[in-house]
Amino acid sequence: MHPLVDARVEPIPAHENENAIVTSLYTDAFAPAVATLGHTLNSINSTARRIMIYLPDKVSRRAVCIASVSGFVPHPVARIPPPHSGVHRHFLDQYSKLQLWTLDSIGVKSLVYVDADMLAYHNFDELFSLPYSFGAVPDVYLDGRGYSVGFNAGMLFLRPSTEVFQDMVSKIATARYPAEDAEQSFLNHYYGKEAVRLPYAYNANLAIKKRSPELWADLRKEARLVHYTLVKPFLQGDYAEVPLEMMHKNAQSKMRVHGGVLREEVAEWEESWSETEAMYGDGFATCHLSS
Repeated sequence: MHPLVDARVEPIPAHENENAIVTSLYTDAFAPAVATLGHTLNSINSTARRIMIYLPDKVSRRAVCIASVSGFVPHPVARIPPPHSGVHRHFLDQYSKLQLWTLDSIGVKSLVYVDADMLAYHNFDELFSLPYSFGAVPDVYLDGRGYSVGFNAGMLFLRPSTEVFQDMVSKIATARYPAEDAEQSFLNHYYGKEAVRLPYAYNANLAIKKRSPELWADLRKEARLVHYTLVKPFLQGDYAEVPLEMMHKNAQSKMRVHGGVLREEVAEWEESWSETEAMYGDGFATCHLSS
């Protein structure tokens, strides 16, 4: 298997403060996941600054505190409502992700967006030197769509532009695209064939393991980011929040989903949470006091 990045490439841009790894927080339930993602990012030695966009009207001060304890700097943004009142309630805030394109206003020239339900395993700073304006990883489904040409919006490379943002917002309600997947459908429509398709290693979707354990075994060696699409160890029930003291028990209960095929990955998330809890426990306690 060939290495993902050619050793001759010089991946680190000169002005690292202009590069950012960005995540989002739209609900309190995802705060522990953001903290855990941040902890794994600390281990890969990225040179980029770190930003968390969040909705101040939707997220508590306590959740913002928990999410930022491992290094993300909170950045409030305005909610972008879905057109036609949306479809699924879990996606009602997802169009707010388009606010990523406004981060040029705070000096960001290139960014890698990472959903909170991901873990980082290897440095991916090479993405910041891409000579493109937008890139993402093709999606993978368990149903007949299989390995799709359309991309998954859980990880994005982009160059922020408020001008592009304004154009997007002007077209959300009138563009023709399937509304079921919210901003992901819109971005696939907006960029279409112009989006650079990145290797699966930058968004290692657990659906790949479910479809092909053999492919996953090879991919996992090079994976920069693993995406917990099929199971979320930090949530219970219908996207309900899990108390921090119940996180281990909750994660262990998720090891049986999909017939136990994802047990190893759930255990890896729980281990990352254990490290996060041990390293930032005092910070979590302070967050509780500030609520």
